[in-house]
Amino acid sequence: MDAVGFRRTSSSDDPPRGMPAPLAALWWDAKGNRARAHALVDELETQAGMAVDAYLHRKEGQQWNAEYWYKRSGRQFQRGQLEDEWAALAEGL
Repeated sequence: MDAVGFRRTSSSDDPPRGMPAPLAALWWDAKGNRARAHALVDELETQAGMAVDAYLHRKEGQQWNAEYWYKRSGRQFQRGQLEDEWAALAEGL
């Protein structure tokens, strides 16, 4: 499933079953529930979890915190459009 198809699933009340936490966090973010999204990855010590956490901090305007989590995830700090970053993360996961 590509990012567009994945985003379409956010019209449901709950994410698809068996979805890993970083992907579920992006799903909740697509629904506009950043608090729930952040709760899923806030203490998740995986590269994917830290990358999604970085994206969420960036979306919240916390660039310094986003940069910290990007470094921990092994990724470069992204400064492009948030929508493009969301899609890249969704497709990568």
